[in-house]
Amino acid sequence: MVGAMTSGELAVSGWEPVPPERGAGTDPYRVYLDSLGSAESRRTMRGCLDRIAQLLSGDEAATGAGQPWHLLRYEHTSRLRAAMLDAGWSGSYVNKHLAALRRVLKEAWRLDQMAAEDYQRACDIAPVKAQRLPVGSQVDAEALGGALYACDIDPGPAGARDAAVLATLYSTGCRRSEIASMRLVDYDRTERSIRIVGKGNKERQVYLTEAAAERLDRWLAVRGTASGALFCPINKAGRLRLDGNRPARLTGQAIADLLAKRLVEAGQRRHTPHDFRRTFIGELLDAGVDLAITQSLVGHASPATTARYDRRPARRSREAVDRLHLPEA
Repeated sequence: MVGAMTSGELAVSGWEPVPPERGAGTDPYRVYLDSLGSAESRRTMRGCLDRIAQLLSGDEAATGAGQPWHLLRYEHTSRLRAAMLDAGWSGSYVNKHLAALRRVLKEAWRLDQMAAEDYQRACDIAPVKAQRLPVGSQVDAEALGGALYACDIDPGPAGARDAAVLATLYSTGCRRSEIASMRLVDYDRTERSIRIVGKGNKERQVYLTEAAAERLDRWLAVRGTASGALFCPINKAGRLRLDGNRPARLTGQAIADLLAKRLVEAGQRRHTPHDFRRTFIGELLDAGVDLAITQSLVGHASPATTARYDRRPARRSREAVDRLHLPEA
C-alpha cells in the first residue's frame, strides 16, 4: 500500500537518514516512542511512523529511525495527508498517522532541531472529519459457551488459564494489552476487582462477575501465589514460563491467539478481543447502566466514544423499518 502512494510530489529536499553516530537520544523517533506508556502504544505508533518514512523516502524497507524529521515543512505534511486519503485510507487511520507525525515533530522541536515557527506550521494540518461505526461483531452466548467448554475439556494448565482469560475479557471489557499486563498483586478476590493501568497511564478498577472470579480462582490454583503476571505463557510440556522466579507476562497477541484457538476448537466463528469489549459495552448499556459508569469501566477518554458502541439506536431503527410493509407482488 505504501509503495502505491509514493510520488515525486512527496519528495523532501535532503531527505536522507541521519548518520547513526548522532545517537538515539537525539533521534525524535526514538525519543517519542520511549515516552509512550505501553508496549502496545509503542508498537502502534512505530508502525505509523515507519509507514510515513516509507512514503517520504520511497523505500518500502525504511523505518522511522534516524530519519530527518526536522526537514518536514507544511507543504510536505499537507501532501502526506492528501496522499493517505488518495490511497483510500479511512479517516481514523489517517488521523492516527497524523497524530504520530505531530508528536515526532514536537520531539524534533524539543531537541532544538526545528524552529518553533517551522514546527507549528508543519503541524497545522486539519484532521480528517469522518465517523465510522465500530469495527467488529457481538460475541453471543453460544460462542462464549463453546469456547469455555473447549477450555474445560483441556486437562492441562492452559485449559484453566484460557478459561480465566475468556471470562475476564467478557466480564471486564478490557483491551487485550490490559489483560496481558494484569498482575496478581492487583487482584482483590474479596471485591472481585482488578486494578489496571490503561491508555494514557490512567488507573482504573474493573470487576469480575462471580462466575468469572470462580474461573480465575481455578487458574490461580494452578498458577500459584508467586508475584508476577496474572496470566502467563505455558510451554508445550505444560510448565509455566517464568521471568526469574516469577510468572512471565503474556503478550497482547498471545491473548488474541488463545482466543482464536478456543473458538476454532468450539466450531465457532472467529472473534477478536475487541469484540468482547464491544459486547461488554453493549450489554451494560442494554441493561440500563449509566453511560458515565460504562465509560469509566472501559477507560474511554470521552463518553462519545462509549456511545458509539450503544446498540439501542440501531435496534430502534430496525424496529422502525419493520413497521413498513412491502406490497404483495
